[in-house]
Amino acid sequence: MKTPAEILAKTENGLPQQSWTSKTPTGEETQSESAPRDLSVETKTLVNMIFARFMAIYGHKFKSCFETQDEIRIAKREWALSLGGYSEQELVAAIDYCKEHSAWMPTISEFLKVLRNLTGDHGLPAGKHAYEEACLHADHASTHKWSHPAIYHAGKATGWFRLRTEDEPNVFPDFRYNYDVICRRVRAGEELDLPVPVALPDKSDVSLFTFIQSWGEEHNLKPEVASKWLFYLTKPKGTQVRERFRKHAQVEASAMGIELPDDYQ
Repeated sequence: MKTPAEILAKTENGLPQQSWTSKTPTGEETQSESAPRDLSVETKTLVNMIFARFMAIYGHKFKSCFETQDEIRIAKREWALSLGGYSEQELVAAIDYCKEHSAWMPTISEFLKVLRNLTGDHGLPAGKHAYEEACLHADHASTHKWSHPAIYHAGKATGWFRLRTEDEPNVFPDFRYNYDVICRRVRAGEELDLPVPVALPDKSDVSLFTFIQSWGEEHNLKPEVASKWLFYLTKPKGTQVRERFRKHAQVEASAMGIELPDDYQ
């Protein structure tokens, strides 16, 4: 068993030792190749710090949350996947808040809520929502009114063409990594600029969205329904991703007796 001094030991840079709560690391090579691959050493170290602090704060209550080393390993990885982008200072502040206000170790969702209440989260949307917005507007990124500049910059770093053409399992992990990095910059106080809209917008974009609007009115559909169903028209012709979106939308449209168009031009 480790002594209190060993438990509270830190590295030269002030971060906790990676073996604080157990010898179980945060993420292992035994995970499947399909598992997310964006866990940095710093994120793992910070999660070890969180677990070590909670072990010291909650004692036997902490130990009662985990029956095996595998449970600790899985929990650490899930925390690491959820906390990417937060700084050490923000995490420490959230831990201190939990120490004063919670009798039990918080769940991930409870801890994230504390973080957002303390930091305001700078209006940053959740990663999945950011990804969906980036995909939906990838073909007119310079003219879209983004809900947050971080989404635009994450989309640009990932590649607009990739967001338009590649399947979610291939591109979302990269987008999430870029978005987490940019969110961290925002939380650190950096201000992000948005592109200045071009004087002459892309005529193909204008005609597409005009078509969606008129097509929806023709079929007595709400604008959001027409946009959702015809989203596949924003994807390049002949691609699998376009056909997949069209088939999925056609299932819903068929229930109302509506046949979706192959193209808009």
